[in-house]
Amino acid sequence: MSGLAMPKPDAETLRRRAEIVADMRIIVPGEGVVDAANEMRAFESDGLTAYRQLPLVVVLPETVAQVSRVLKYCNERNIRVVPRGSGTSLSGGALPLEDAVLLVMSRFNRILTIDYPNRLVVAQPGVTNLGITTAVEQEGFYYAPDPSSQIACSIGGNVAENSGGVHCLKYGLTANNVLGIEMVLMNGEVVRLGGSHLDQEGYDLLGVMTGSEGLLGVVTEVTVRILK
Repeated sequence: MSGLAMPKPDAETLRRRAEIVADMRIIVPGEGVVDAANEMRAFESDGLTAYRQLPLVVVLPETVAQVSRVLKYCNERNIRVVPRGSGTSLSGGALPLEDAVLLVMSRFNRILTIDYPNRLVVAQPGVTNLGITTAVEQEGFYYAPDPSSQIACSIGGNVAENSGGVHCLKYGLTANNVLGIEMVLMNGEVVRLGGSHLDQEGYDLLGVMTGSEGLLGVVTEVTVRILK
């Protein structure tokens, strides 16, 4: 793609690919690791399809513990990690790298809590944007941010990109509708930012994380406000 300069691949990481793939299979057993070139084609780009690159390996964790172990492993060995939601980004937010583990969060796809009295939903990051509204619309509620890809884009990706939509003119972007998150730092530490209401006291670390495109950590749980 003209004008797009990607980081130079690390030769040592490429040389150790077989070892890294084997270790990923230990951390995420079963069908959670994809390393065959023909199977990784589905992950070679996000919505920015002008750029295509097969990742080092694709890893699809199912638990926070697995995410933590993958990130800690990669951090200790200086291996790049690219988090990915549904892959609908048009800003290059989830572009794969030749020497990077592509950490796909699509298996985190459950709504954990619906709290109508407090007007909030707790969801895993792989739940779609529209999926939140669908889960609460029978009670007359909805989730306000509505990007054009809302039928497919994930709420975790919305946090990473600070997504908006036509409703953002009245209700704000994702940053104005996310109450709290659980995230895993690159060293494997699990932390929580925010809580169950807007404008928590102290530094606005939740605001820093929202829109950071996965550079600061991997979101594993999102609490959003719902409106009526």
